[in-house]
Parts: sequence; C-alpha cells; structure tokens
Amino acid sequence: MAGSPSVPEPSGSLKRGVLGTGSLVFMVVAAAAPLTVMAGVAPLAIMVGGIGAPVGYLAAGLILTIFAVAFTQMTRHVGSAGAFYAYIAKGLGRAWGLAAALLALVSYNTLQIGVYGLFAAQAKATLADVFGLDVPWPVIALVAVALVLVVAWLGIDVGAKVLGVLLVLESGILLLMAIGVLTHGGAAGLDAKSFTPAAVFSPGMGGVLAFSFAAFMGFESTVLYRREARNPERTIPRATYLAVGFMAVFYCFIVWSVIQAFGSEQVVAAAGGDIAGLFFTAIGTYVGPWAATLMHLLVISSVYATQLAFHNAITRYTHALAQDGVLPAWLGKVHPRFGSPYRASIVQTVLAVVVIAVFAVAGADPYTRLLLWVNTPGVIGVLVLQTLTAIATVVYFLRRNRSVSTPLAVAAGIASSLFLAVATYILVDSVGMLTSASTTVNVVLVGIVPATLLMGGLLALRLRSRRPATYARIGESDGETHATPEGIPA
Repeated sequence: MAGSPSVPEPSGSLKRGVLGTGSLVFMVVAAAAPLTVMAGVAPLAIMVGGIGAPVGYLAAGLILTIFAVAFTQMTRHVGSAGAFYAYIAKGLGRAWGLAAALLALVSYNTLQIGVYGLFAAQAKATLADVFGLDVPWPVIALVAVALVLVVAWLGIDVGAKVLGVLLVLESGILLLMAIGVLTHGGAAGLDAKSFTPAAVFSPGMGGVLAFSFAAFMGFESTVLYRREARNPERTIPRATYLAVGFMAVFYCFIVWSVIQAFGSEQVVAAAGGDIAGLFFTAIGTYVGPWAATLMHLLVISSVYATQLAFHNAITRYTHALAQDGVLPAWLGKVHPRFGSPYRASIVQTVLAVVVIAVFAVAGADPYTRLLLWVNTPGVIGVLVLQTLTAIATVVYFLRRNRSVSTPLAVAAGIASSLFLAVATYILVDSVGMLTSASTTVNVVLVGIVPATLLMGGLLALRLRSRRPATYARIGESDGETHATPEGIPA
C-alpha cells in the first residue's frame, strides 16, 4: 500500500461532467443486479422468512434511505471522490479513514470477483440447456473478466450506457413476469397476507433482513463518481434517493408477485422444493416457456452488469487512494484518450484472474465456493462501512463542522447508525444462511472484516510517523494529481 517516493507522473484526469442523474442511477442499480438478487436469492428469503419476505426489502430500503439523508447532507462538504473512506476520514479521523479505505478495497473486490462464480455457473447451465454446449466454467469466467476490462477501459460514459441497456432489460423481464401473474390473478387469487403482522414478525424475518441488505449492495457508490458527475451537489443526492427508493419498491413488488404466482399457502414449500427455479417456473407458467428462456439469458447479462459496476467502483477507490499518495502514484494514471483509470483496471483484472485460477485448480464449485465464500466478507464489509459512515456523519456535524449541521442530518445519522449496527449483527448472526459452510469457515470469512480494519489502522499509524505529508492527504484528494517537492500528490 505504500506509495512511491518518486515524483508521480502526470496522470491526467477522469472525464468531467459525463454522468447525469439517470446515468448514476443506472450505475448504482446495475451494481445491485435486480434480476440476479430476485431470481437467485429471493426464493431463499421466502423459504427462510415466509410470505413476509417482501417487507424485508422495504425495511432495508427505509433504513438505507435514512442513512442516505445524513450521507448526502455531508456530500457537499467532502470534495474527495473517495466515497466511504473520505467521509469516515472527515468524521472519525484519518486513521479510521485509511482503515475504511482498505476495507472498501477488499469488500468491493470480493463482491466483484466472487460474482464471476455466479456468472460462470449461470452461463454454463444456460449454454448447456439452450445451445447444448458444455463449456468449462473457468473459461466462461475468464471471458467475462476480459469483457469487463474492455468496457471499463473505454470510459465511464460507455459503461453507463451499457449498464443502462442491461438494467432496462433485466427490470423489464421481471415486470413482464409480475404483469403475467397479476393478469391471471395468481394461483389462488391476489391477497395482501405478506403485509399482515403475523407475516411481518415471523421468526425467520431476521434472516430475510440479511438477504435484503445484500440486495442493495453498491447503492452508495454514487459518490465515487463525484468527479465524473454533472453538478454533483445535486445529481448525487438525487441519484442516491432514486436508486434506493426504486430498489426498495421494485424488490417488494416483485417478491410479492412471485408469492402470488404460487399462492401464499404454497409458496414456501415451492421455494424449498426448487430454490433455483422458482422465478423461472413462475414466468414460464404465466407468460410462456420463451420468457423463461429469455430470463435465463438475461440473468447472465445481469451478473455481467454487476461485475462491470463493481469494477468501476473498485477502480475509483484505487484512483482516489493513488491521488492521496497512499497507493503507488502509477495506479492513478488515467487513459489519455478514454479518461478511464486503466491501470487500476488492469491490476483489478489480474487479481480476478488469479483468484479464479486458484479456485479452478482446486476443483472448487463456482457457486458454492467462489461466489458464496468470496462474496460473504464483501457483503459484511460494505455494511460495516455503511455503519461507520453513518457514525462519521454524526461526529462530523456535531464536532467537526457544527455550523453546517441540521437537526434532520444529525437525527438521520444517529438513527441510521443504530439501525445499521443492528443489521450488521443480524447479518453476522445469519452468515451460515449465506455460506452454507462450517462454523470454522464462517469464522474465517467474518474475521476478514475486523482483520482488514486492523491492518488499515496499523498502516495509518505507520504513515503518520514515517510519511506525515501522505497521512495528511488521506481523504482530501480532489481527483487530480499535483506534484509536490516531496513527490506526494498535493
């Protein structure tokens, strides 16, 4: 993590003003992969929590909206494009900021790389079922890695357009399924039993919350594109609220429609009998077999979209850390033509190839091992980062910059800190549902998060004593590189 002592080469700058509110929403919602979390995870939420599952998504969305109030109120006072780590550095101090930066890099990398396992598993099954082709999963995963690199290399505006198209397609197929179910009146007539107290407070709803928060992964990445957004003080808050609101309502509606497709009395048994095929059965029954085939294909594009979105988030974090002088300056190099942080993209791509190769050589299953095991620290890590950021907003408004605080921002920060801390506890307590692994494996996977924070804190102490100028830069980058006599971005 130590930066180069030599004067950094000119790195250029990211593309300015190319992302509007709509583009930011596409980036954020695509990262969450609505079709993937619905078809792949929602059946498990129904099986665990029963017919109250739709409310879990609304609850998670409400908590994250409260968090967004405090989060976006602080946006205008944070000039850096470093997202979580810049906010935490402003509120809790640079040591916590650097610890958060390291956790963000680890979390987003595990989320992005783990999903290659899902992409490979889904694509392999689809190629076999639809085209009769048997392609080894590592080959499929490596092709996906290459496709992500190519689009990311061409610039954020190209990536936003690709993600926009893919998001419309995957959302469209889910709406088509829901409309088919509603048009036919479901399996036994439409009802609102999912929203009754008995359903909402059933014993399994704690587990549903764990799945629900995972469905919003990446919504906070709007601030990562601060330097590439048009009028960021307005577009970033708008995009954040729109993304969270859309996902909360959309997820709730789609899960409720699937419950209606099988009937409130039968859906839990149906989910338990065919977790992987629940959504495909529903759309095949109410729309037609062709729609089920199309959904299979769009699941693949949905997974690709989330990989691209998280790759962009990772490279922006890396770029911000390089600009701050924490990572080597050459990592912050921006492509002179496309305005993309292409060296950060190359490094992340190489890391993905190495991890995929290790799992392939070990003969590990791409879904139960590469996806579930690698993703889990990322899901927990992002929720911890959200909790720390919520706490940081409270400290910032009450201690660091009281003159700009408002009662709404402080109240939202306090409330979201408490809610997110509880959500983190629930997620950790329910981690076995996510991994289906042994206690030992779960302890190791969860332990990666505090271990990463500890490493980041120790690195911060080292920088403070040996490279105080670099330490002073943590969370302060404006997205450009300026050489100082010390060779540290100023």
